[in-house]
Amino acid sequence: MSNDIRIKRGLTLRLKGEAEKTLVDAPRSKTYAVKPPDFHAVIPKMVVKEGARVQAGDELFFSKYTEKIRFTSPVSGTLKEILRGDKRRILEVVIEADASDEFREFGILDPLKADSEAVKERILESGSWAFINQRPYDIPADPKDTPKAIFVSAMNTAPLSADVEFILKDRMEAFQAGLDALTRLTPGKVHVSVSGKGEGIFNGLKNVEMHKVSGPHPAANVGVQIHKVDPINIGERVWTVQPEDVANIGDLFLTGKYTAVRTVAVCGSEAKDRKYFRTTIGTPVSDLVGAVDTKNVRIISGDVLTGEQVNNEQYIGFFPNELTLIPEGNKYRMFGWLPFTYNNIPSNSRTSLSWMFPKKKFEVNTNLHGEERALVVTGEMEEVMPMDIYPMQLLKACMAADIEKMENLGIYEVAPEDFALVDYVNTSKIEAQEIIRLGLDLMITEVG
Repeated sequence: MSNDIRIKRGLTLRLKGEAEKTLVDAPRSKTYAVKPPDFHAVIPKMVVKEGARVQAGDELFFSKYTEKIRFTSPVSGTLKEILRGDKRRILEVVIEADASDEFREFGILDPLKADSEAVKERILESGSWAFINQRPYDIPADPKDTPKAIFVSAMNTAPLSADVEFILKDRMEAFQAGLDALTRLTPGKVHVSVSGKGEGIFNGLKNVEMHKVSGPHPAANVGVQIHKVDPINIGERVWTVQPEDVANIGDLFLTGKYTAVRTVAVCGSEAKDRKYFRTTIGTPVSDLVGAVDTKNVRIISGDVLTGEQVNNEQYIGFFPNELTLIPEGNKYRMFGWLPFTYNNIPSNSRTSLSWMFPKKKFEVNTNLHGEERALVVTGEMEEVMPMDIYPMQLLKACMAADIEKMENLGIYEVAPEDFALVDYVNTSKIEAQEIIRLGLDLMITEVG
């Protein structure tokens, strides 16, 4: 039995360059990397040095403030380099991979027959805890907390996003085992949200509460689903896990080995080989997209709204299932400010005629089409915000660092990704996601 969630406010962006439903195993890379900046609010403390031998599942570093949260190697090999940035901040831990992996054995365990502490300890010692995030704040979950519920959004509505059903179609046993493990971490429910078109491969899942979600983006955002199903109040915790990472956790219990599988959809109008690649977390970008002219092409680890810019010499992020390639916005339109002149970009405004072609797919670039300017009350932010909050007022409260107003306006319920469409549609061109991230960081520091 499932519950229906219908989202009315939002915006679906239809872009050219969707990945074909073809799955191939990516060739084994020479090096892989774990990037501590992928885990917000984690200060890494290294436990191995350059030149050390590691097995897949061996600890590389732990969180300075929560030592039980360990981050482990996705492959076996030799720790080649610890790349540091400003103030010696660790940016990448690079492993030179063996020809084949040697795994640290953690032992097979049935999560439904084990007690909750044994399940939690198994996830922690293997490094699989890195897959679990918490709301509020959108940071790695604290194992000392007890969440009131756990949410898994088994669907995507972002532009050119990967198809979750296609990714998991041959991993459903592991997905169910992962869900069984998650049920041992909370006294509440494990919620799984699927596309309103039908449950598909998720029909028959056990020990979870199903939700059919329909509507435009950001309907698939887990924060929107939490808001509609079980909103977060002050002092409460909700944990979230991505669907493929649920399967990775399930594989840990089925095989006794740390699994770091990442299925990446290479997409975008500038991608030459648009398909799904099954690879390992931390794969080099160049091994999936080939040689790319980064002066004219933007490579994004993630989707076009929330992803991070990377280049050929870097590595994919820990969480995203997409590598998106679109043109750089280094060409400007003559008289581009005139309404109805250019209609080759999807717009939420009627000054462009794109609204007359709801099924047309567009080729977009990274041009902002204007500079940052003052906030003006237009109502455009509210049109794409399906939560019952006031986005402009919350942004202003974050910019003013007014903690009391931030609490009253719903800062505990949001994450930067929930403001991605606000970034896209607002005429002020402000960086809404960055403002929300800074606001959340302030709440962590001042409230905890």
